Amino acid sequence: MEAYDSLYRLYAEFDTATLRAYQEFVDLFPPVDSRVALDQWQDASDELADRKETIDAAFPEVGATFAEVAALATRDQAFAALDLYTKYGRGINVLVLDVDETLRSAGNTDNEIPRETLHLLTRFHEAGVPLVICTGQTLENVKGFLIQGLGSQMVHSGDVSIVYEAGTGVFTPGHGADTKQLLYESLDESIQTIFSDIRSRVVSEAPDELRRGCHLQGNEFNVTLKPNFETGSDDARHVIDQGLLYLLDLLEDCVTDVVGVHPDVDGLARAYYAEQDPEIRDVLATASKKPATDVADVPDAVGALFERIDVAYYEADAAEIGSRELNKVVGVEAAFDVLGIDDPFTLIMGDSKSDLRVMQWVDENDAGIAAAPTHASQDVLDHVRETDELVFDRGDAAEMLRTAYAVNQLAALDG
Repeated sequence: MEAYDSLYRLYAEFDTATLRAYQEFVDLFPPVDSRVALDQWQDASDELADRKETIDAAFPEVGATFAEVAALATRDQAFAALDLYTKYGRGINVLVLDVDETLRSAGNTDNEIPRETLHLLTRFHEAGVPLVICTGQTLENVKGFLIQGLGSQMVHSGDVSIVYEAGTGVFTPGHGADTKQLLYESLDESIQTIFSDIRSRVVSEAPDELRRGCHLQGNEFNVTLKPNFETGSDDARHVIDQGLLYLLDLLEDCVTDVVGVHPDVDGLARAYYAEQDPEIRDVLATASKKPATDVADVPDAVGALFERIDVAYYEADAAEIGSRELNKVVGVEAAFDVLGIDDPFTLIMGDSKSDLRVMQWVDENDAGIAAAPTHASQDVLDHVRETDELVFDRGDAAEMLRTAYAVNQLAALDG
């Protein structure tokens, strides 16, 4: 109760809104070659220091920490942080972060990671908290914008790991032979043959409409169709729906070739995956493409391979074939191993079904907390609300990062 009372006093007696404004100005001040501007920055920095010293003096022993909390977190964020620390008794020792529609959002951030978010990630890194960037994107794409946003030195520090293509590979610079791990090379020959066949045929055999309307993402292993239209648009939705149907049929051909079983009926993959995934079932229904067969008609040998292969649908964004044996959980575990994190307590932030798997793994293993943006998939939102209700506004990952940073500040008081 004493901590809650002290925190209440902090936000009641001090102008924390102005303190945060000074902190934000000092942190995010753009590099300029202007004496006047630099003088303004120095004045703000001095005022910030004075205000922090006043708080430090008002709270013996904990004042410096309270000043840092107030300079970064709103009252609501600070109390949320205290609730989390009271519940779990631990600070965050690793961040696991999705990129698209989590750290950045096409909705209101021009699809760039906001400077505020990048600065907060730098703060965590400087405090010794490793970062695991966990995404469905290709490695080269992720490396590019991370180096641009965080700097090459930080990305190659040895404390940043990239789980790419939703877990098919892990890249952790600075770790010698363990720097790049191609997890898909551990899959058996039949699965690798199926993916090789799909990749060799997916573009050449695609209908003209698909070849014009979408492209193959440059993955090392997964097969991902992306729209040649703005993500979320009606045109993107249409072409990805058609791409999903095409991938299902192509997967069926490649699987039946490998097992040497060619049933008289078509639509085995459509029936199997429609049974597994309501979103795929809805796409089939909307396109009036109800499977011509029933899932019970799928031969055992074919079904056994379908069970190991994932078909993912992201509305108006992507249709993808991947391995169920390789997912973000497998990638995150591999990243933790390279980073030497034996007892993780992570903040996992994400919006999609692939992120949900990591959230559930974290929850089942008492290994952290989960947060999601308001526009995340319903299953993700349900999980997050049932655990700690850590839902943040679209494009505002910084809101959650500020809360997590405050958790760590409060945990340090007991350290």
